[in-house]
Formats: sequence, C-alpha cells, structure tokens
Amino acid sequence: MQYPFQREGINFFTWLTLMHKEAVKSLDCRLPGIVLVVLKLSSPFFPAGSQYVTCKLQNCSDGNKGKPFPGFIIPNSLVVQDEYVFIQVGFYFQLLCTDDNQVVAAIQDWHQNDSYNLYMSESRGLFFMLMLEDVVSSGGPEDNVMIDLYEVAGIKGVFLSNKLVENQVKTYITYNKGRDWRLLQAPATDLQGNKVYCEQPYCSLHLHLHVSENPYASGNIVSKDSAPGVIIASGVVGPELINNNVSIFITSDAGNTWKEVFQEEYSVFFLNQGGALVAIRHTPLPIRHIWLSFDEGGNWDKYSFTSSPLYVDGVLGEPGEDILIMTIFGHFSHRAEWQLVKIDFRSIFQRRCGSEDYVTWQLHNQGEVCIMGMKRFFQKLRANVQCVKAGDQFISQMSDSCLCTEADFECDYGFERQVDGSCAPAFWFVPSATSPDCTTGDTFLNTTGYRKALSNKCTGASLAKYSPRQEKCPSQAPKGLQLFTSEGTLVATLGSNVTFLVFLEEVIIVTVDFGDGTAISYVNISSIDDGVKHIYSKVGIYQVSATASNNLGSDRVILYLHVSCQLEQVELMAPLVVVKNRAVNFTTVLHPANVGTITYFWWFDNKTEPIVTLDGAVSFAFSKEGYHSVTVQALAGNAVHQDQRMVAVYDYFQSHVLAFSSNLDDLNPGVSEWREDVSRVVKSRMVQVSVKTAVFVLSKSIPISHHASRLHFLPLAHSPSQPQPNITDATKILRNSILVLKVFIYACPPSWEKYYKNLLTPIFTPFSLEWVFKLLKD
Repeated sequence: MQYPFQREGINFFTWLTLMHKEAVKSLDCRLPGIVLVVLKLSSPFFPAGSQYVTCKLQNCSDGNKGKPFPGFIIPNSLVVQDEYVFIQVGFYFQLLCTDDNQVVAAIQDWHQNDSYNLYMSESRGLFFMLMLEDVVSSGGPEDNVMIDLYEVAGIKGVFLSNKLVENQVKTYITYNKGRDWRLLQAPATDLQGNKVYCEQPYCSLHLHLHVSENPYASGNIVSKDSAPGVIIASGVVGPELINNNVSIFITSDAGNTWKEVFQEEYSVFFLNQGGALVAIRHTPLPIRHIWLSFDEGGNWDKYSFTSSPLYVDGVLGEPGEDILIMTIFGHFSHRAEWQLVKIDFRSIFQRRCGSEDYVTWQLHNQGEVCIMGMKRFFQKLRANVQCVKAGDQFISQMSDSCLCTEADFECDYGFERQVDGSCAPAFWFVPSATSPDCTTGDTFLNTTGYRKALSNKCTGASLAKYSPRQEKCPSQAPKGLQLFTSEGTLVATLGSNVTFLVFLEEVIIVTVDFGDGTAISYVNISSIDDGVKHIYSKVGIYQVSATASNNLGSDRVILYLHVSCQLEQVELMAPLVVVKNRAVNFTTVLHPANVGTITYFWWFDNKTEPIVTLDGAVSFAFSKEGYHSVTVQALAGNAVHQDQRMVAVYDYFQSHVLAFSSNLDDLNPGVSEWREDVSRVVKSRMVQVSVKTAVFVLSKSIPISHHASRLHFLPLAHSPSQPQPNITDATKILRNSILVLKVFIYACPPSWEKYYKNLLTPIFTPFSLEWVFKLLKD
C-alpha cells in the first residue's frame, strides 16, 4: 500500500511502500513483522531523494528505522519477486526472471541506445555474470521496455533471444541457460516443398519474440508447459530479422528443426493441454475458417466455425486444464455488436488417453543429449491421436545424470569467456589469491575462474581444471618476485609475440601489466610456467610490471621494454648551400616513419668523433668556405643505415623560389618523370646563362616539390684582383635566365607543349610579381 502524510511546519512529504515480512522470505526471519519502506523525500533539503529503510510493523517510527542500504535510490524502484528484493540505484535495471534460484536481468550500458546486456547471478543474487550482449529491445505498453528474451515453457534452461550483430538483428537459442548460444537452423524446405538454401552464419531463421499483452490474442511466439518441445513463432529466413514477408514456423523438438506452416501471420492456440493446435488467420478482414492440427503442426485440417464471415477480435478458452471449448468473439460488420461463437471440440476426442497413446521424446541440442548435466525424457502424445489428456497425465519427465564435462562449467564472477572457450579475468577484475579471513596454516578453496552451473545436475569426478583448488593460506608476504623476457633481452619487434617469465617461490596471485593499457591476472602462478605472451601494436618504450600480492603484503618488479620495427632507410635532409659561421639545421626522414627508439651519429667532414643524438635533427655551423660532407647513421635495434650529403659553404649567396601553377599536376601525367624533365631543363638553361655572366648554379638537378623549387645563385671562384659580383649583377643574370627559360617553353615541340606551357610566372624574390609577368609577356 502507499499513502502520504505531511509533517507540520515545513513542506515535507513522505510516501511509504509497505510489504509484509511473509512476502519476502529472504529477509531475516529473526525480525518478525519487518516492513520494507521506501521514503521519497521532497523538501529544500532533499530535492529528489528516496531512501530504503526497514522498520517493525508494530512501531514504525523515525526512531527505529534501519538503513541497510546507504545513500539514495531511484523512486518507485522497489521490486519483490520470489525470494529477492531489488532496488535501483543509478543505471537502468530490468528484472527478467528469478527461477532456479538465479536472477536474470537486463542492464543498459552507457554506449547502448536500444540494446541491453543480459546478466545472470549466483544463488544470492549479488554477483552477476554476463549472459549475452547487445540484446535488442522495443517500446511496450505504458512506456515499458520490452527485452527480446523469451523463456521456452516446459523445458528449463531453454531461451531464445534477438541479438544485434553488426547492425543486423539475429535470433539465437541456448539450451543451458545462457552459457552457449547458437543461431537457429532454417527449415530444409518451404511450405511448397522447395529446397531452402540457407547457410550459417550468413543465413538462418529469425523469430519475433514479443508475447501478446492482449490476453485474448496470441503473440508472436507461444509455448506451453504441457507441450514440451513445441514452439510456434512468426519470423523470416534470411540474413536478419525483418517485419516483411513474415511466415509462421513451428518446432516440435525444442528448436533443433523447424517447419514453415503458414506464409501469413496466424494466431495459434493450444488445445487439449497441447495435444492439438488451433490456428486462426491474423487479418483485419472477416474470416470463416480455423485450422486444426493433431501432430504438432505437421498437418493442418480446415474447419468452418461460422456461416457468415466474422471480424475476429479475440479468443477465449474455457477455464481449467482440459481446454476443449474455445469462444471466438468479434463482429460481423464495423457497426454491428459483438458476437460470440462457441466451438466445442469434445466431439472430436472420443476417449481418454492411455499409456499406449504416448511416446518418449528425448531433449537434445543438435544431437548432444547431455544438457545441463542431464539426459531429459518427456512423454508426448503420438501424432494424430485424438484422445483427451487427463489431469493426472499432464506431463511426465524423467532424467538421467551425466558425467561432468567442460560444458557443465561456466565462468566464475569476474571472469570472461575467451575466443578459445577458456575463462580469463575481466580487465576490471583482480581475483583474490586468498580468502579474506585466511589464517596462516589453514587451507581455502581458490577459484580457477570456472564454476559449476547452478542448475547443472552432472555427477562424477569433476575436472580438476574447472574445480576450485584446495590451497594453503600464505605464511608470509610475497618476496623475491622476478620478471624477465624469454629471450633475455629488453628489445622486441613490433607485431611479434613477447614472452614474459615470472618467478616466485610461493603460489600466489600475480598481475602482469604490459604497459600498453592491458594487464592480466593469475590466481595460480603455476598456470604461467610457460610464460605470459603478449603482442604490442605500437612501437615505443613500455614499462612492464609484475605485482604479487596476498593478505599479508605485496611485491612489485619493473622492466622497460623497447618495441621497434625494422628500419629500412634513413634520408638526410640538408641544404645545398649555407653561409659560413651561421648555424644551419640538418634533419632526417625515416622509412618507415615510426620505428621506435633511434640513436643518431653525425659526422661533419672527416672528424673521427661523431655527435650522438636521440633526435633526428642537429644544428651545426661551418667555419670554412668550400665543400663539406655531412654523414648520418641511424641505429635501430641491430640495424644501422647511413646517408651522406655535400654542402657548399660561402660568405654569401642568393636563393630564389621558382613557383608553378597549382593545377600543374592536373594538366600533366600522374608520374614523377615530368617533374624531373622540368628540373633538368631549367637547370641546364640557367647554367648556360649564369656561366656566361660568372655565376654558377649548384645542384645536379633542381627538385620540384609540389609547386615550388629553390634556385641558388653562387659566386664563381675569383682572384683577389677581380671584384665579387653584387646584387645588380645577380639581377641581370636572373633576367637573362628568365628570358632563356621563356624562349625554351615556347620553342618546345608540340608533344612537350602541354608539359611546360602551364608553367606559370616564375616568381623570384625580391622582384615584384608584376615585373615578372611583364618580363614573360615581352
């Protein structure tokens, strides 16, 4: 019940949600008359707060309220189901089922919009393990969220779910309550008997899993406790679930094989406790017929239930287990009143069913009969037997236990299933190596990352790999921890496996942090005798650490690993000409660009001692004119590469930029040869002019990068009696050079014209753009 009351003096309201102690068996029975209370506080002091408290029914006052849960909860989120009490704190939590002493819940992660992750708890409902990711959802009545998870009636542990896979919705089935999921096998033939070509995982059967909110209509999927193994659903065959071209499919072996029974939407109802099926076409048009099947949907017979077509609004079944009478209600026209059509099927069933009318059916999953540690057998009516199932013949189930295998174990809390099927600690979880109350000299059961499924009934000797280990409590804090690589070096190649060896005297938890944002923990150090393998995806220097801990202390060791890739070439970037006694920068370009830690050795002229740097750049000033050699070596791991350049040193020189039009690439071939041609021709023409006027152009070729290239005009060697050229001489030389270049461009053969005619005005600082335009036009 809920009621409000107001305290005098302030605007303070409290709503109490009261539930009697008897409805919640999991509460402490030593506190009789306990009431669960959710207080919604609305005041200037509590703007939007709700608290969860407990108190005794006989005296529920402020003085004796308990607060087993600290902080605030989401209003109206108290849920009591079976033996569990739930309150919501901060994220969206939807309770799905609580059978078999386990809780299945849907939780929406921060990055999900219309999908949820399914989690399953242990018996207490405190620790949850991932069951299935990215389950789709849809809006339901009264703004409720409908999760596409369907629990098959009559067979424990069988669920169907629609999962989002690469933006496609696909239907999966599990027979062991979420440990393993697989796609549904499509029918072998369609309704007309044509072969269906459908290969997984590209094609499979996909089902709509919405249960009808209308009690008088069948939903998209239906199953019944009294008809184990029979599932009827609407769906499609193809790469994903869609809403068009929907057919009705049925399975009588719990989802192993399916058959298409209708190529339109029908509502299907169970008759005679599942001994027969009744189908009514789901259509807005009036109908007169129903279909009846006595062999679990294998064959259908058509019957007329009214002489005049009826707009069907719903179907009612008579109360009780022996449902042999159905009532169809609707109207003959949109203006007519409701009509009730009662169908009595008792005349079809002439006698009571006997033991000879039943057949034993065994549950299996694609041939595997041991499911959740049991072989389960069910009694079902034989096909086409028209007898009445009595109440004492409701359903019989037998089971034989199986020996425990790997399939009977699931990942323990904090562990996640890997691609190879093993369970490893999640990135957020650090397993404990000892029990919190472990005493020196005692022993404890330590998890191996696996646990036997709660509903599993397997027997026999458990596999040691999956069973908890009996271990001794530690006698001292960890010490003597050692960490090495298997190669004994501190260098590794990008993309290759690096094996780390961890040594410690006592069995204990060890966490290895690889330094790249990933880490892995081992509860038992003996499980890593072969080493811990890791592959690095980026070059760099990584701090790798190993930490050993128990309840008495911890120990940590660190190493620094250099990860690099193979260096193929080093290219020295050096100016062609520099000014004497002026510092100039020399840089390098590596191929590939990022190879890890590099050591550079620089030699200038014939000096025997190099300059050593860790950066691919250095600054240097030459004190003498002339030609000087610059050599650089790059050391990466065991590889050494070298490059060398010659640099001319002068007291002075001039450098000018030759610019080309931005569309030069578009109007010429997409190859580099045309750039080399232009560079060679420009250089030869400039040399001819400059030699005649006592100027020399340095460089074997003028590289054209993008749309600009730099020309250097240098003084020739001269005797002391000859004056050095000045800026006026350089200007004359430049003008003559441009004229020669212009004549060359327009004197080229026609086949060359398209290459060089698009050379725009060469721009030479410090001359103005207008002057150069005029010069070329003359």
